[in-house]
Amino acid sequence: MLDFNLLAQADGTAEAPPAEPTGEQQVNEAAEQGKEAVGGLMQGDFSQATQLLIDWGPKVAGALIILVASFIIGKIISRIVCRSAEKAKIDLTLSRFFGKMVYYLVLVVGVMIALGTVGVEVTSFAAILAAAGFAVGMAMSGTLGNFANGVMLLIFRPFDVGDVISAAGVTAKVNAIELFTTTLDTGDNRRIIVPNSSIYGGTIENITHHDERRCDVNVGCDYSADIDKTREVLSKAAESLDEKLLKGEGRGYQIVLGDLGDSSVNWTVRFWCLASDYWPLKEALTRAIKMHLDEAGIGIPFPQMDVHLDKAGE
Repeated sequence: MLDFNLLAQADGTAEAPPAEPTGEQQVNEAAEQGKEAVGGLMQGDFSQATQLLIDWGPKVAGALIILVASFIIGKIISRIVCRSAEKAKIDLTLSRFFGKMVYYLVLVVGVMIALGTVGVEVTSFAAILAAAGFAVGMAMSGTLGNFANGVMLLIFRPFDVGDVISAAGVTAKVNAIELFTTTLDTGDNRRIIVPNSSIYGGTIENITHHDERRCDVNVGCDYSADIDKTREVLSKAAESLDEKLLKGEGRGYQIVLGDLGDSSVNWTVRFWCLASDYWPLKEALTRAIKMHLDEAGIGIPFPQMDVHLDKAGE
């Protein structure tokens, strides 16, 4: 075979083939290519980010401004509604309820406008919100029931803050009427929170609704005691508290002969008084009845049973 390299060298006209690049040159070339690629990517990302900022920046800023403005406007309108309701002598709890409703309504309107500003279809969003609300409503039927009953309590007002009521198995003073629950404080200073559906769905007794109350004290007397004398003694016991007695048509005090019990004749002393004096007066009336019966020698028998045994086999 012919050695073409030798022929080329001998001829002097052929050029020698290029030399192979070294490892260092290859690394440098790869680094340059990487820099060019990274530079191109960074330039492309920067241009895309700039374009996004130009397209969406004003919209997002406008939406944020609308949200902040709706928050401030909602607060202002809520205060105006509360002050107007107070001037109109509407109940404080009800006026605060109206203020909160107006505040949340303004916020919802602001959110809807902000979503429209950034290009979100409000009609589609409203449909989705309605569907989600229906699903949540089905899952939270009990909570929504408490809300509905809370609205009914606030509108029809079977009791007010400060009243003493008996409802849902609890007797206590009303501390607050909220949308979902009613807060009660007992006589021994316990805080009880009752769902509104448990209150409005049952019987409500408003103990302090009226300014006047009738205090009833039941007492049993011996069968051997004279009926007329017993009535006279009980009347004197009631009259001893004359300064607390409310007088007028249908008022005053009454001595009522009730029934004939197993071991005593049962009486009831009825005494009209101010609702604020009820509990102290009931104690004082009970004490007066006991003392007057003791002075008259009329006994208050204990419950008793007579057992007769017959001798078997006789």
